[in-house]
Amino acid sequence: MLDIPVDHHSTVPPYEQLRQGIITRVRSGELAAGTKIPTVRALAAQLTLAPNTVARAYRELEQDGVLETRGRLGSFIASSGDPTRDLAGRAATEYVAIIRRLGLDDEAAGRYLRAALGETQDGLGA
Repeated sequence: MLDIPVDHHSTVPPYEQLRQGIITRVRSGELAAGTKIPTVRALAAQLTLAPNTVARAYRELEQDGVLETRGRLGSFIASSGDPTRDLAGRAATEYVAIIRRLGLDDEAAGRYLRAALGETQDGLGA
């Protein structure tokens, strides 16, 4: 059973409340990697939501890498678990690839990163 409160009077759409609720449980460890989650129809019935609402939340969670669908076996919490870490890791990898293509060294990469984080006041320097 996946008990996620959905406030039907909230300005936040129900699919987004459901998506965030699942992400929160993944981050807290309540939903561990490999945990099977209810079918769209079962969760929709349990939470009194339209099946399309649950399906949209599941689709977005799958796109974010939180869920993985294994055909007839159902949907599971992905082994990656936390989309924030996954996206940050992909962004860092892409940043390094760009820095390498530009011919910059690690020191320059660090300066650009520190400047982007707002840690330097004097610009990038040489």
